[in-house]
Amino acid sequence: MIETPSPNFEPRPKGTAIDMLVVHYTGMLSADAALERLCDPDAKVSAHYLIDEDGTTHRLVAEDMRAWHAGVSSWRGATDINSRSIGIELVNPGHEFGYRAFPDAQLAAFRDLSLEILARHPIPAGNVVGHSDVAPTRKADPGEFFPWREMAAAGIGLWPEDADHLEMDTAALSALLAEIGYDVADFTAALKAFQRHFRPERVNGRIDPETARRVVGMGALLSDV
Repeated sequence: MIETPSPNFEPRPKGTAIDMLVVHYTGMLSADAALERLCDPDAKVSAHYLIDEDGTTHRLVAEDMRAWHAGVSSWRGATDINSRSIGIELVNPGHEFGYRAFPDAQLAAFRDLSLEILARHPIPAGNVVGHSDVAPTRKADPGEFFPWREMAAAGIGLWPEDADHLEMDTAALSALLAEIGYDVADFTAALKAFQRHFRPERVNGRIDPETARRVVGMGALLSDV
């Protein structure tokens, strides 16, 4: 772990529990450019950790402090995501600059770090999310190449089984997405964000049978957790 302090943080509100883990990609051309921005006081952005593609991990902000990584966002009706979350940035150029798969060394470092974070804080599995989950109209990261299924198998987040029941009604699926945590004011954006996380083979914001079964399956899984 390399200590690379960012000045972009503040105290968390008194009494606020850390109950979310938010995963990002940097969306910049290099790790150096991302570190420079995350540590630039004029940029007013930061995260708690940054993991380079070779697995090198930088600690930017102490976990007990509020980093500035989620921006305008919402999850399960709560809007101040920064106050209750830990943010991890993964070096990746993102969709704008040549999005690519995350290397094994980077994913291994992410897995180890995340398991340590989850051991330290009462973060429910349903609150391990991507930036696109909490900001579906603005963000696409960490994107469809992030292996959410494999991380869930390692104990980081959840992965649903497809439900036997097929629900294709927009209103019913919107209600289920809201129960899962999504802001459904823009249903298409919310469904697309769900697909990035749970249906990465089809990220188009349209209802199809597998997406519908997975939404229903996720709702059922959360009701059992």
